[in-house]
Amino acid sequence: MRILMAGVSGFLGTRLVARLTADGHQLTRLVRRTPRSEDERQWLPSAAQLDPAVVADADAVVNLAGAGVGDKRWNDEYKKVIRSSRVDSTTTLAITIAGLAAADRPAVLLNASAVGWYGNTGDRVVEEDSPAGDGFLADVCRVWEAATRPAEDADVRVVRLRTGLPLHRDGGMLKPQLLPFRLGVGGKLGSGRQWLPWISMRDWLDAVAFLLAREDVAGPVNVVGPNPVTNAEFTRELGRQLHRPAIMPVPALALKIALGGFAHEALTSARVLPGALTKAGFDWTHRDLPSALHAALTE
Repeated sequence: MRILMAGVSGFLGTRLVARLTADGHQLTRLVRRTPRSEDERQWLPSAAQLDPAVVADADAVVNLAGAGVGDKRWNDEYKKVIRSSRVDSTTTLAITIAGLAAADRPAVLLNASAVGWYGNTGDRVVEEDSPAGDGFLADVCRVWEAATRPAEDADVRVVRLRTGLPLHRDGGMLKPQLLPFRLGVGGKLGSGRQWLPWISMRDWLDAVAFLLAREDVAGPVNVVGPNPVTNAEFTRELGRQLHRPAIMPVPALALKIALGGFAHEALTSARVLPGALTKAGFDWTHRDLPSALHAALTE
């Protein structure tokens, strides 16, 4: 399959490029800088600039572009970057796809989204048919997903990847916790009662490959593991895996001082289940947190 991909340099993007290449797909990578290799093409999503011929060459488009939500302390300026980096890239791709002749359009657009769509669900279980919640990330996800509509209206299969928390020692929500845990000062965040919709990195990559191939799956898909846990449960298991105590809770006030607006999202509870993947027959390698964390720390 010829795949056009945006967001190739991030935590998930670099791993997905390696996976899809290993699977034998031909990848073309969209970059904002001057291309440095034959498989790169330049685009400027902030200015809605993308050569339609580049898209017409693809059988599928995968868009993971977006500034990292945990990369910097949130302020009004960085929140604008988080929003625009997602909406601009998605809008540019969707409109370009829709503008092609029907015979030239890719068959599928896999577009990133996030479980932030649901906002704070408390202990309530949510699946793909649940409405958007409240809060900054929920608002971002709402306009982010809406930006795919031109492609959907052009009869292209659109899958919105509502990704949870992929686990890997080199990034995501796990990496910043490893040092304090190894020093014996790790612990739960706030009350620890908030639900975490984790997924192993292997299962996230498998799910994306699965969704590329499954022509009968479209719309929002929760890319999460089948058994979410609370932050307190996650903390205990991580401490057990690292053979370290996990008894130093991080107070909510300290998070707010350190993280600014992102602290609210770090304390949000999202009890998200993978309804669409389950219905489609996806088979998880890591169905429970202990096996997923072991893989995240050793593979």
